Amino acid sequence: MDSVETAGWFVLLAYALGAYAVGSLPWAYVIVRLVTGDDVTAHGSGNVGAMNVRRSTGSWSWFTVAMVADGMKGLVPALVAKGLATGRWPAEALMTPWGAFLRTDGAGWWLRPGLWLPMAAVAGAVLGHNYSVWMALIKKGFHRTGKGLATGGGALLAYDWRYFVAVLVVGLTVIALTRYMMAGQVAAAATLPITALAVRSVDWPFALVMGAIVYAAHHRRFIGMLKGREPRLYIHDGMGPRG
Repeated sequence: MDSVETAGWFVLLAYALGAYAVGSLPWAYVIVRLVTGDDVTAHGSGNVGAMNVRRSTGSWSWFTVAMVADGMKGLVPALVAKGLATGRWPAEALMTPWGAFLRTDGAGWWLRPGLWLPMAAVAGAVLGHNYSVWMALIKKGFHRTGKGLATGGGALLAYDWRYFVAVLVVGLTVIALTRYMMAGQVAAAATLPITALAVRSVDWPFALVMGAIVYAAHHRRFIGMLKGREPRLYIHDGMGPRG
């Protein structure tokens, strides 16, 4: 590996860390502090996410604000990464499915660090939301802070809109049929690698890893649902388990 390639991999690592820092921004914590003066982690599931903003404030409006803010944490780093990798800004970058772009780029794309930038952005943002460094500083300890759904959804919209549509449709359909939010969330995670395989995308291993990361954040509660311990449509504070 020559010096240019080495520098490229260092840039990739730096971008991943930057996406992680952006994904770590605890908008739900900030919103609840400003609106009620309370700590969002003291309510509901204990997560720093949009649904817990709803449980903490009782407001769907603040839920929407938190959902959009968390989605932007994923969308912006992924969109910028695609722009940097392709030179296409910004609408063309958004509408270009990354898996399809990699397929047309030819063999050996995995040896070019610049083409990993969008994947690094998605992974970094989701991991940042799930394990926020800023919340670790606030709470003086590292703990899981979220499940990565809104942030992952925003990142997927920028990364590959086909994945976003499939995950959204399947997730909402399963929630509507079962009345379990947890069931829809897990179904959405499983849909990601299945969609990548269905459209014959060369980045299916990445989709599999990301689906596994999201599922891991839901595993304990999902098993609880299978054992009948998960409430349906867990919306209000105090209705269900933490985690």
